[in-house]
Amino acid sequence: MTTPPQSHLAAPPAPPEDGSASQQSGLRSGLKNRHLSMIAVGGVIGAGLFVGSGSGIAAAGPGILLSYALVGALVVFVMRMLGEMAAANPTSGSFSAYADRALGRWAGFSIGWLYWFFWVVVLAVEATAGAAILTSWVPAVPQWAWALIVMVVLTATNLASVASFGEFEFWFAGIKVVAIAAFIVLGGLAIFGVLPGTGHAATGFGNLTSHGGFLPHGPSAILTGVLMVVFSFMGSEIVTLAAGESEDPERAVTKATKSVIWRVGIFYLGSILVVVSLLPWNDPSITKKGSYVAALDSIGIPHAGQIMNVIVLTAVLSCLNSGLYTASRMAFSLGQRGDAPKSFARTSVRGVPQAAILASVIFGFIAVGFNYLWPDTVFQFLLNSSGAVALFVWLVICFSQLRMRGIILRENPAKLVVRMWLFPYLTWATIAMITFVLAYMLTDDSEGGGRIQVLLSVLLAVVVVGISLVRDRIGGKSDKTAGLPTR
Repeated sequence: MTTPPQSHLAAPPAPPEDGSASQQSGLRSGLKNRHLSMIAVGGVIGAGLFVGSGSGIAAAGPGILLSYALVGALVVFVMRMLGEMAAANPTSGSFSAYADRALGRWAGFSIGWLYWFFWVVVLAVEATAGAAILTSWVPAVPQWAWALIVMVVLTATNLASVASFGEFEFWFAGIKVVAIAAFIVLGGLAIFGVLPGTGHAATGFGNLTSHGGFLPHGPSAILTGVLMVVFSFMGSEIVTLAAGESEDPERAVTKATKSVIWRVGIFYLGSILVVVSLLPWNDPSITKKGSYVAALDSIGIPHAGQIMNVIVLTAVLSCLNSGLYTASRMAFSLGQRGDAPKSFARTSVRGVPQAAILASVIFGFIAVGFNYLWPDTVFQFLLNSSGAVALFVWLVICFSQLRMRGIILRENPAKLVVRMWLFPYLTWATIAMITFVLAYMLTDDSEGGGRIQVLLSVLLAVVVVGISLVRDRIGGKSDKTAGLPTR
C-alpha cells in the first residue's frame, strides 16, 4: 500500500471576482454566510428528533436526557476535531480527504464511498417518509408519485446552482429552528403554568422523578437510549463539506464548530426536557402520537398533529436536499482524487458537479424502488448495512485528527485556528466512547437491531477496504510497469 503525496496544506484560493468557477476545483463559492450559518444550525436537527424520540423516552424514561447528553458530547468532540482540520484546509471532501492525507489512500477511499452509500440510502428513506405525509394530505396522488416528484424537484434544485441549494436549505432549516424554539418557549411557559389562554396547570419538573424515578428501568437504560438516539445526530458534519463553496470557509467552519455546543444543548436537550416535564414518561400518547405532538396536545395547542406533520415534512425535505448535496460533493471529491470516475469531478458552467449529482440521485431512485418492491429483504439489507456507518465516520475523523494535528503544526501552524481540547487525551477518550457504543450495539439482537447493523456494516466496510487495497496494489504495479513513480 502506498501513501498519499505529502503536499503542503494551503488556504483555498479566493473565489474569482467575476463569479466564474474556481480554478482549483470547478466549484463556485455560491454559499453565503447566512446559508452556512443556517446549514450549521439546521444540520443537527434531523427528522429523527421529531419522529424517533418517543421510543427513546419509552425505553429510558426521563433518563433519556442523559442518553442525549452523552451522544451530544460525542458530537461536540467529533465536530471540534473535524473543525480543527476543516478550518486549516476547507475542502468538499472534508473528513474523507483528511483521512486520505493522514491515514492513507485506502482510508479516504473507503470512508468516502461508505459515506456516499449511507446518504444514498437516506435519500430513499426520506423520500418515502415525505411521500407518506403528502399522500395523507392528497390521497389522489399515489405515494410513489409523490416520492418521484420530491426527488425530481430537489435534484433540479441541486443541479441549478449551489446558491439554490443553499437558499432552499436556509428556509428549510429556518422553519425547523423556529419550530423547535417556539416549542421550547410554549412548553416552558406551560411547565410553570403561565401559558396564556390555556389554563394549563403548572407541572414543574415533578414528572422527571415521580413515575418510578429518573431512571425507571435502571442505569443500563441510558445505553439503550444511546443506541436509539445516536443516529438522529448524523448530519452535523455537512457544514464542513459545504464550507469549501462558501465566501469565507475558515470563518464559517470556525463559527459552526464553536456553536455546536449550544445547538445540541438547546435543540435536543432543551426540547426533550420540555416533553418529559410536561408528560409522565410512560404516557401512552408519547409513543402513539409522537413525543412532540403529545406534548402540544397536553397544553391544548389545536391541530398539533397537522402542525407537526408540516414540520416533519420540512425536516424530511431538508434532509433530502442536504443529503443529495452531501452525496454529490463526496462523489465529486472522490473523482478529484482518482477514486471515482473522472466525470464526477467535472462541473457545469454553473459550477455544480452534474454527473456526481445524477449518479447519486439515480442510486437513490433505485433504493426507493427497492423500498417499494422488496421492503423487508433488499431494502432492509441496505438499511442495516449502512446502520453503523455514522459511527465509522466519527472514528475515522478521530484517528485522522490524531495525525493531522502534527502535519498542520509542521507545515502551516498559523492555520491551527481551531484546536481540539485536551489533545490527545480527549481524542482517545472519544475513540473509546465510540468503540464502546459499537460494542454495546452487538448486544442488541432484536430484529433489525444493533447487532445485525454492526455486522453488516463491518462486512460492507471490509469489502470496500479490500477493493481499495487491491485497486491500490494494481495501480502501483501499473505505474511501475510504465516506468512511473507510484502514487
